[in-house]
Amino acid sequence: MSPVNRFRTLCYTIEGIGSFAATFYFTYLYFFFRDLYGFSDRQNLLLAAGVGAVYVVGSWQAGRFAQRRGCFTALKVGFGVVTVGLAVGLLLHSLIGQIVVACAVNFGVCFIWPSLEALVSEGDPGEVPHAVGIYNITWAVTNAAATFIGGSLIKQFGYAVLFCLPLVLMGLQLAMIHWLKKIHPQPAAGNVSATAAPPAPAAVAQARNFQRLALLSNPAAYVAINTLIAVLPGIASKFHVSTMLAGFMLSLWCFSRVVTFVVLWRWTGWHYRFRWLVTSFLLLIASFATILVAPNLAVVMVAQIIFGMVIGLIYYSSLFYSMDASDTKGEHGGIHEAAIGIGNCLGPAIGASALWLAPGIPTMGAWAVSGLLTLGFGGLFWVRSRKG
Repeated sequence: MSPVNRFRTLCYTIEGIGSFAATFYFTYLYFFFRDLYGFSDRQNLLLAAGVGAVYVVGSWQAGRFAQRRGCFTALKVGFGVVTVGLAVGLLLHSLIGQIVVACAVNFGVCFIWPSLEALVSEGDPGEVPHAVGIYNITWAVTNAAATFIGGSLIKQFGYAVLFCLPLVLMGLQLAMIHWLKKIHPQPAAGNVSATAAPPAPAAVAQARNFQRLALLSNPAAYVAINTLIAVLPGIASKFHVSTMLAGFMLSLWCFSRVVTFVVLWRWTGWHYRFRWLVTSFLLLIASFATILVAPNLAVVMVAQIIFGMVIGLIYYSSLFYSMDASDTKGEHGGIHEAAIGIGNCLGPAIGASALWLAPGIPTMGAWAVSGLLTLGFGGLFWVRSRKG
């Protein structure tokens, strides 16, 4: 195995462990607040909006920090903050304290993903699609696993495991960062040909246009994702399923996303194809609304498959275009994650506001967020029409 591949393999290992830990904590955090503090869907949506707001500012600044101070320093800061936050959360029992802990843990996570995205994208630009593909598949697999078995872990060990397991995993990753830095391959001199022709202006313009499309479409996807995650306890209650069964049945979209990532990794025909992005956006709106308002669990399961597929393409597009069209990968990784934070904040905030304005209509939040997604769909054509 070459030094570059050995280095990337360790990056993927750290990424996968981190994805499992973060997904487990942030997915079942809403069940934790429902069961221990009596949170309703509206209160969980408000919590999700607040955590999302932290992620916007944190990711943007973390990406810039990684570009200035180095990705390894940013990773140490991120894993350190998350580890301390989880340790404090394990000892606290107050509502306000747990909300502060959730925000602190989320802030720490902001330093992790932009740095890992930048590190795996180093090297020959021709290797970026392959590296980004493995990166996406890695976090998606462990994300799906955490969502699937998280309810079982809580049933077996109680809510203390919500803090203990991620705490152990984050501490392990903090130790692994020192090893990662030691094996970091230095770029060989003369790798880039001095006579290499610059990209054609048309290609540069296309790349920048799709980068802007990604900065719109990915937040829209996370409008849907974070709204859905925040109301999973409500969906589980509607269909009278336990937390454990909710993990089994409502994680189907995560596995659908994994399959989509594998397909998009092996087949590159979607690169810089606007119609793929548009079609995905339409199906995103339809599948999201169906999951939240369908009265039949079988329909919800089918809608999850479609939801996972389109979420997969939108996310993959966003990260690929952000990395492929940028030389400052740490900073643009931060921008990519900050865009996710905008969606994480905006979707739940709109959903909570709608439920507050129309408390007698349980589906009002779903329709309000769907309306927001429809506006985003129109925005794709506006961004597409811009030149330069």
